[in-house]
Amino acid sequence: MRTQRTPRRKAAAGAALVVAALVTTAACGGGGSGKGGGDGKGAGFNAAVDKVANASEKKGGELKFIGTQDADSWDPQRGYYGFMWDFARYYARTLITSKPSAGGESTTLVPDLATDTGKISDDKKTYTFTLRPGVTWEDGQPVTAQQIKYGIERTWATDKISGGPTWLMQVLDPEKAYKGPYKDESKDKLGLKAIETPDEKTIVFKLPKPNGDFLQMIAMPAAAPVRPDKDTAERYGQKPFSNGPYKWVSYSPNKGLELVRNDKWNKDSDPVRKALPDKISVALITNADDMDNRLIKGDYDLDLNATGMGSAGRQKALKEYKGNVDNPQTGFIRYAAFPKTVAPFDNEHCRKAVIYGADHTSLQTARGGPQAGGDLGLSMLPPAVKGFDPAYDPYNIKQGKPDAAKAKEELKACGKPEGFKTTIAVRNNKSQEVATAESLQASLKAIGIDAQIDKYDGAQSTGIIGSPQNVKAKGYGIIIMGWGSDFPSGQGFLQPITDGRFIQESGNQNYPELNDPAVNKTFDEAIAETDVEKAGKIYQEANKKVMEGAWYLPFTYEKNIIWRSSRLTNVYTADAYNGRYDYASLGVVK
Repeated sequence: MRTQRTPRRKAAAGAALVVAALVTTAACGGGGSGKGGGDGKGAGFNAAVDKVANASEKKGGELKFIGTQDADSWDPQRGYYGFMWDFARYYARTLITSKPSAGGESTTLVPDLATDTGKISDDKKTYTFTLRPGVTWEDGQPVTAQQIKYGIERTWATDKISGGPTWLMQVLDPEKAYKGPYKDESKDKLGLKAIETPDEKTIVFKLPKPNGDFLQMIAMPAAAPVRPDKDTAERYGQKPFSNGPYKWVSYSPNKGLELVRNDKWNKDSDPVRKALPDKISVALITNADDMDNRLIKGDYDLDLNATGMGSAGRQKALKEYKGNVDNPQTGFIRYAAFPKTVAPFDNEHCRKAVIYGADHTSLQTARGGPQAGGDLGLSMLPPAVKGFDPAYDPYNIKQGKPDAAKAKEELKACGKPEGFKTTIAVRNNKSQEVATAESLQASLKAIGIDAQIDKYDGAQSTGIIGSPQNVKAKGYGIIIMGWGSDFPSGQGFLQPITDGRFIQESGNQNYPELNDPAVNKTFDEAIAETDVEKAGKIYQEANKKVMEGAWYLPFTYEKNIIWRSSRLTNVYTADAYNGRYDYASLGVVK
């Protein structure tokens, strides 16, 4: 679960040295040829949004990423940044994965290491997979079912393999009886009872109860195999051992990395990855504006982090090189939450007064406008999640303007006809969030609500707004944040922020501390439903209960402006990767 599928946790540490050429490129901005950048040959504005731009099967060349943020870890079980999940498919395969298609079609799951998407028992609790022939590691040894189980087991070793998603642990071992392979006393270190491996080609998952999103969970990098003899525990992210089309050559944390073709990878065993470039490099720098300039100049092909161009770069790109720009939905919602422990937000009418009193167009503008900020958020399910209903707008947010009359009615209904005082908590290192807080402050003042702004250290979010005790002590009546799903379903998106069973003493994401038995029960019903369309309708009912209770004020369904060099081929945005390009399909014109 995450507030950002882009940078959220600290970057991985390591000691490997990057090759001199890569470091030079990172420090000096590449060759400076300008080829492939803003050369006037871009495929067109939004040419890669939900469709393929520059389709090609041509192999060769170097695909050049640049970014301002290293991964939290390149270890498949530890990584949690969204761009890491996208990039990891170069070297870490899973039983099933997202379909290599544009837009919403990418959320369909297809076989990867497995021959199909699994045999599911009638009671929906047993999943059986058979491995494809010809699947090997970078040294030519076969990938086995036992190695897949071992890789998954590493998730339980939270003392060493910390920071990654814990969905599989929650679903397969809700009592947390297993302690991970490093504390496993069984001879083969494969003591997790919920997974069976009757032979090297067969793996069986036994769930305590049905979960309609289980296949989504085993499509994550956290379900990738790890070979025990190559496992270096905490250091594995410095040079993961590959079973994909590329293998690691070098890595220097916060500076860069380089991958080259894995000559033991068998295309016949992999129906998903195109593996077009000969080499893949990543240069990491610290200045975001400098990164945008280098992209426009043509030194690099795309932003690894895909968090959107900065103001200056965005303006230049849209004005002079619009054909190289895409403007996709990210799958995130930016919002305000109302903790019920902070009066008067224990009263739903006071919460509704804020929603009606907000200037929604101003909030959208503060986030960058319709292009850089996103579409007006109407509810707490984004367009990429099953159950989203574009017509559902209970507060008439789409009209954009404050509804002062309704806000006054709600203030009267909550016993505060003259208004009240409260505090808005906002991260000090997020300029768009600060601007949003100032916008909200101004519109609320017009209806008699005096909202002071408290800017806190964004790096300390877990212990500040993530601590219900601190939220209450500080009187944070409004918390400004953002949220994106680990997988595109109501369980992956809505449950962690609205189900009372997810409230935590530290690192809490359910900021309103909503614990409504009716909402919780709706999630149980939806999770047990394996038909995604039927589950989506149930999640929409949960969304309606949350919105009718006025626990959140959605600002925007976030969109980004991202750069696409003219050299790139097979470029398309994928909902499965939060609107980023599908990295595993990209090629380059040499």
